[in-house]
Amino acid sequence: MNRLNRLFEHFSGADCALITSDINRRYFTGMKSSAGVTVVFPDKAYLLIDFRYIEKARATVKDAEVIELKKLCPQLKELFEKHGAKSFAIESETMTVKELSAYTHFFTNMTIDSSDALSNAISDMRMIKDEEELRFIKKAQEIAEAAFAELLPFIKVGVTERAIALELNRLMFEKGAEDLSFETIVLSGANTSMPHGVPSDKKVQNGEFVLMDFGAVYNGYHSDMTRTVCVGEPDEEMRKVYEIVLNAQKAGIEAAKAGITGEELDATARRIIEEAGYGECFGHSLGHGVGLEIHERPNASPNYKLQLSAGTVVTVEPGIYIAGKFGVRIEDFVNLTENGCENLTKCAKNMITL
Repeated sequence: MNRLNRLFEHFSGADCALITSDINRRYFTGMKSSAGVTVVFPDKAYLLIDFRYIEKARATVKDAEVIELKKLCPQLKELFEKHGAKSFAIESETMTVKELSAYTHFFTNMTIDSSDALSNAISDMRMIKDEEELRFIKKAQEIAEAAFAELLPFIKVGVTERAIALELNRLMFEKGAEDLSFETIVLSGANTSMPHGVPSDKKVQNGEFVLMDFGAVYNGYHSDMTRTVCVGEPDEEMRKVYEIVLNAQKAGIEAAKAGITGEELDATARRIIEEAGYGECFGHSLGHGVGLEIHERPNASPNYKLQLSAGTVVTVEPGIYIAGKFGVRIEDFVNLTENGCENLTKCAKNMITL
C-alpha cells in the first residue's frame, strides 16, 4: 500500500485532503517541484501541476492521476463534486492565511478543516522511515562522511573558517550531494562557543578547536553530523570537556530505543554534563528528527513527553559551550529499533588532532 492510500488510516477529519507544501507533496508523490497541489480522497489521489512540470510528472508519478493545472479552484471543485466531497482539510503548519482566505472565499459551500489534524497525521507518517527512506538517508550520510575524511588535511593553521566551509561544501557536491542539509557551520577557537555561529574570515590558530556541523541531501533526504577537532595539541580543560561530551553522547546512543520518551533520552545525556558541573553550558536539546527536512518530529528534548517509535531517525548531539573560550559538540544520528538503535554515523569520534 502506497503512502497516499495510507493517509486516511491516519486522518479522518474530512472527506479529502489538500497537500500543498513542497515537502509533503514530494513525500506522497515522489516528485520534487516548487508548485502543485495533491488532492487525496479515500479511494483516489490526484496531482494538479502546471505546464512546467507536467511532462516530468506524467513520467514519474505512479500513485496519483496527473492533471495539468489551469485554474486551481474550479478544477478542485470538479474533483470534489466527482467524489461527492463536502469537506476538505488543509495543512495548518504550512498554509498561509492568504491562501486559506482564497479557499474560504471560493468554496462557500464546503467545510474546511483548518485544524492541526492533517498536518499531525502527515508528521506521524513521516516520522517512521521505510527501507527506501533509510537507504537515502544512509547514502546522504556516506557522502558527508567521505567529504569530511577528505577535508581533514585541508584544516590547518592560517586557513579561515569560511574557506573550510566552502571546501567541505565542494566536497559534498563532488561526491554526489543533491544539496546541503543546511548552511554548513564551521567555527574555530572562541567562536566554537556559539552553537549555531556563522563561518567568518577568522583564521585557525594553533591549539584551537574547529567545530563543523554539516550534512548532505540525497534524493531529498538529509544527513546531519557534527565533529569537533583540534589543530595542534589541546590543553587540559579542552581534553576534559571533550571527554565529558563524548561520554554524554555515548550514553544517549546507548539509551536510544523505541519506547523511550524524548524527555528521557535528553535527560540521559544531560545528566552526565550536569554532574560534571557544565549543565548551564548545554543550552539546547539533545536531538531532533531528520528526514525530508533537517528538523522534523520527533524531538529529544526536555519538553517532548511522547514516546519515540521504532523507525524514527533522531540526532544525538550534546554539547558544552563556554563563552569566550571554546565549545564542543559531537553529533551522530540513529535509527531507533525495538531493542536499541542503529547508528547511521560511522565516522570515528574520539578526539582528532591535526
